[in-house]
Amino acid sequence: MPFYQRLGDVPRKRHVQFRDNGTLLTEEVMGLEGFSGNESILYHLTSPCRVMKLGDFEPIEREEWIPDAHAHRHFTTWDVEPAGDPITGRRLLMWNNDVEISLVRPTEAMDFFFRNGEGDEVYFVHEGGGTLETTFGDLAYTQGDYVVIPRGTTYRFVPDSLPERHLLFETPGLIEIPKRYRNHYGQLMEHAPYYHRDIHPPTELRTIREQGEFLVKVRVRDGYQDYVVDYHPFDVVGWDGYLYPWTFNIRDFEPITGRIHMPPPSHQTFQGPNFVICSFCPRKLDFDPMAIPIPYHHSNLQSEEMIYYVDGNFSSRKGIEVGSITLHPSGLPHGPQPGLAEKSIGTTETHELAVMCDTFHPLKLTKLAKELDDGKYAYSWYEAAQQPASPDENPAGVTSHF
Repeated sequence: MPFYQRLGDVPRKRHVQFRDNGTLLTEEVMGLEGFSGNESILYHLTSPCRVMKLGDFEPIEREEWIPDAHAHRHFTTWDVEPAGDPITGRRLLMWNNDVEISLVRPTEAMDFFFRNGEGDEVYFVHEGGGTLETTFGDLAYTQGDYVVIPRGTTYRFVPDSLPERHLLFETPGLIEIPKRYRNHYGQLMEHAPYYHRDIHPPTELRTIREQGEFLVKVRVRDGYQDYVVDYHPFDVVGWDGYLYPWTFNIRDFEPITGRIHMPPPSHQTFQGPNFVICSFCPRKLDFDPMAIPIPYHHSNLQSEEMIYYVDGNFSSRKGIEVGSITLHPSGLPHGPQPGLAEKSIGTTETHELAVMCDTFHPLKLTKLAKELDDGKYAYSWYEAAQQPASPDENPAGVTSHF
């Protein structure tokens, strides 16, 4: 994380005696990259190593769908049946070795605690809101938030109401703020599309001293291991450091516009290993009198491009609706449908909202993707050429990028 945080009580120095009512607390250094990356230090009432019961291990099973043809795809996700909680309700849609992308529509509250021991997570909250309870304290989340949870964080979602609708990214690498937005001290620079004030860490640390039996489910070794502990996992009395969960709302992203069309990297929000996450937000469009204010055709020569449509009127691409996901795989060009470049001239703004993930290695599809595939998106450029856009269609916006 780009800035230091502290909640609760911590001693004057690291690695010294620190007591609670005379009892020596357990210090935990939670760090990345073998003590050379970001870290936080937490002080527990109980050793976080203490386990009273080892439960079951459930391996993660991925059912791959290999389509008969390599083609552009459109997945309609809005009517995916809600089920489970934010962990057991995850439904994997596509993945590679760098990132897994899942749909989550929980209908149940979590009656256990979860920790991802294999990677970082980013939830995009399309619908819902509540509190993410964590070892670092309570973190409020709301519609439009990216909830960034570093590996090793024990947490539990407590939603205000159910069901919710999330898009989840999981990676064995690190979720980071793009390097070009930061100076060599880690501070966000003036040209960055958001600032430290837009990043929200936990605000309240509640030290829970409860005893009993508590289930902690941990993702490890490509599966889920259950542990039962005899103390409440949120027994931290204080912590400080640079590693913790946080939120950033997509509506706090400040779009970068130009005299002529800006490329997709101008929308980048996060970086991961061999992938990026971008936010397409309402914005003014290109202002040169000769500008074509929708993107040029381009080829994904080294990447795959997935976009999730969040809000707006997607009239510039027929068949696209809220909750749609389009995938443009490597090796194929894509761009505006026929006639829209001409029609877009003179358009000054867009009001659409979407989340994009570009990967630099091919994505595999699951059988869920097969169920959601409309089977005809690959022909949409051909069909549009046979039926020119009607006068009332709005050609501008994020969807015309694809």
